[in-house]
Amino acid sequence: MIHKIALALLPDLFARVASAMPLYLPVRESNSDFTDEAGQVNFMEWQSGADVDLKTLKTVMSPKEFFMPSSEELYSSITTGAGFELIPRQLENLPFMLFGVRACDVAGIKMLDNVFLNEPVDQFYKARRENALIVSLACEKPGITCFCKAFDIDAATPKGDVAAWIIGPDLYWRALTEKGEKLTEELELADLLSESDNTVVHAKQVAVRQEMSAMPLTELPLEKFAQESLLELFDSPEWRRLYRACIACGTCTFVCPTCHCYDIDSFDTGKEIKQHRCWDSCMYSDFTQMAHGNPRPSRKERFRQRFMHKLVYYPQTNDGAFACVGCGRCVSKCPVNLNIVKVIKRLGGDGQ
Repeated sequence: MIHKIALALLPDLFARVASAMPLYLPVRESNSDFTDEAGQVNFMEWQSGADVDLKTLKTVMSPKEFFMPSSEELYSSITTGAGFELIPRQLENLPFMLFGVRACDVAGIKMLDNVFLNEPVDQFYKARRENALIVSLACEKPGITCFCKAFDIDAATPKGDVAAWIIGPDLYWRALTEKGEKLTEELELADLLSESDNTVVHAKQVAVRQEMSAMPLTELPLEKFAQESLLELFDSPEWRRLYRACIACGTCTFVCPTCHCYDIDSFDTGKEIKQHRCWDSCMYSDFTQMAHGNPRPSRKERFRQRFMHKLVYYPQTNDGAFACVGCGRCVSKCPVNLNIVKVIKRLGGDGQ
């Protein structure tokens, strides 16, 4: 069943949710020396008076940090006489809501599920995932850097616990899961939501899909990225030409909603040893550094690893699903205009 709520009543909806659990949604940050004049939009905790921005197509950073934090403590150890005691960090078992997650980012979270919820299960990730409520938001108008359609993601019909559409002066709301149904009931939203038919939403979905089909990056030559082409792709001379522009800054890996590499390190505080993990990047020279050195010492090898993993290695063990959701962040954020679209076109036979 589809309900609708006037956009003017959204602050009341947000306040009701925030009284029950932390609510995170796209918020325009105040201007600083490090942002553009208008300020950046990222997922932040809602507070009364927050500059909520549901119109911006994509936040700068994806919401993956709510499940895989950029830095987190895993456990600490304290010496006790001749031995030591391990003190694990408590799991995060409190519910929270992410509101306004785009279809590409919901797909990115699903990809992370495949990594962290398969054996051996990452208990930190699992606890956050089980306590999260995701209200997704369909795209109103695709952007020039969007190519989610190439990976069979429907920007007009996002997944999650609740799907939402902004159409005219209203937000349309449809619970998709049991958690979504329970949310609607528990927050007693009946006085804010009114029933609606599917006609308006369907018309919007058709329009968005037509616009997405017209985007310049939606038709990508992905057929060649298959198991039988692994060696041919790995040995392709195109890597030598492609990697040279890359400055190995790692920006693409940090804004990417599906990149999930991390490093683990220990810190001695003088009283205890704390074990932390933090995001890492396959573009860095010390990535996977071992006692004998780095197995991929050159920038070309590291560049190749990044894209072979997304386009060949990951699909091999995940029913052919690529480790890219076409959000376009790497297209817009790479300082040298080098991204996965160029790699796909060059290696896929497009010749561009």
